[in-house]
Amino acid sequence: MKKIFLTLSIFCFAFFYSQKNQNYVEISYASICCGPPSADPVVNYVTQFQKKNKLKSLEVLQRSGLGREGEFSLYIGVDKLSRTQKNKFIKGLKSAINSQNSKRDENKDGIVNFDSTMLIKKEDLAGKRKLTIYKKQNSN
Repeated sequence: MKKIFLTLSIFCFAFFYSQKNQNYVEISYASICCGPPSADPVVNYVTQFQKKNKLKSLEVLQRSGLGREGEFSLYIGVDKLSRTQKNKFIKGLKSAINSQNSKRDENKDGIVNFDSTMLIKKEDLAGKRKLTIYKKQNSN
């Protein structure tokens, strides 16, 4: 009986603590007339950051269907990062987003919104619809 209880408690502990991401940064993609901008600059930055810092993949979630023109949001889990890594990550993310926004045509292209001071909790995401794991689409 003790072995069963011990095995069950280890299983429950592993199950409840396997998902460590509790805090996410939100990047939202808005449209002006012709659809939202591409997520490629942000996704490329995240990939490069992971490789440079030798991290396992960061959790990236996508919430789609936020508007008529395909607006969406990305949520990136930041709990795997140390404090200094997190600061560098957010600083680089801001830079990538500012670069993307500065290159856009203001009359036609959508905008990328990012508030570096706002963290989204996992509980807040739990009730949101159309939330999936982000997979980069090939544009062939």
